[in-house]
Amino acid sequence: MSLKDKNVLITGASIGIGAAIAHRLAAEGANLILFSRTESKLKELAKEIQNKHGSDTKVFTSAVDVSSHESVTNGVKEAVKEAGPIDVLINNAGLAIGAPNAFPDLKIEDIVTMTSTNVNGYLFATYAALNEGGMKERNQGTILNVTSTTALEVPPFPGESIYHASKRFQEGFTDALRTELVGTNIKVLALRPGVVATHFHEQRVGFDKDAYNGFMEGFEPLLSEDVAEGAAWMLQAKERVSIKALDVVPSAQRSLSVFDRDWNKRNGVKE
Repeated sequence: MSLKDKNVLITGASIGIGAAIAHRLAAEGANLILFSRTESKLKELAKEIQNKHGSDTKVFTSAVDVSSHESVTNGVKEAVKEAGPIDVLINNAGLAIGAPNAFPDLKIEDIVTMTSTNVNGYLFATYAALNEGGMKERNQGTILNVTSTTALEVPPFPGESIYHASKRFQEGFTDALRTELVGTNIKVLALRPGVVATHFHEQRVGFDKDAYNGFMEGFEPLLSEDVAEGAAWMLQAKERVSIKALDVVPSAQRSLSVFDRDWNKRNGVKE
């Protein structure tokens, strides 16, 4: 499918993977609808995209909290008024906080914050795209859920119970929704990044630089742009082809419990 002039809604778009996907799809001529909680960051990103990809690149931004059904619904309605029906939804907004605390030691507020974003956020954005966004009425569109390799394996490090459970929920929701939408031309896909060098992973270890550097020791993590390439490839498949799920991981990440810590040394990468 060509992305030229398609309306693509990206949640959690202001930084990291979301911002990289926005840049990558702008290069394909897509019209961007960018949601995030921080309007100022979205405005900066929109300016960067138009400076890089051309001032005529269409970018609609809206400060939306995906944990609020009302906020998401209103954001989608405004986007449709401005840009037209949604062709592609990329559910990307996500949180991982509280590590390395085990589940009984987490703050209830952190549990609620994570599930509100990682679970409710995916449900609310998908519901709004299908209904207010016009996918259901038009009987076409693509929903791309950015999940994680963490969804498939129990993490070997502490503090991951809620994040892991929410990512496994996203996988289950993706599979069930794809089945429920049989008889339509709506694709439902899952993109599973491995370890990515972003603000997200810093946040995951509580911005503890020693913990972050220790986790990344000896290998090259993905960059956000690597994940964005995967998203672009999935979305541009022929209409008769669905890349149902794609894992994009560092070559050194053999599984969640096995990392090749000699990768950099063996491949002449300076740390």
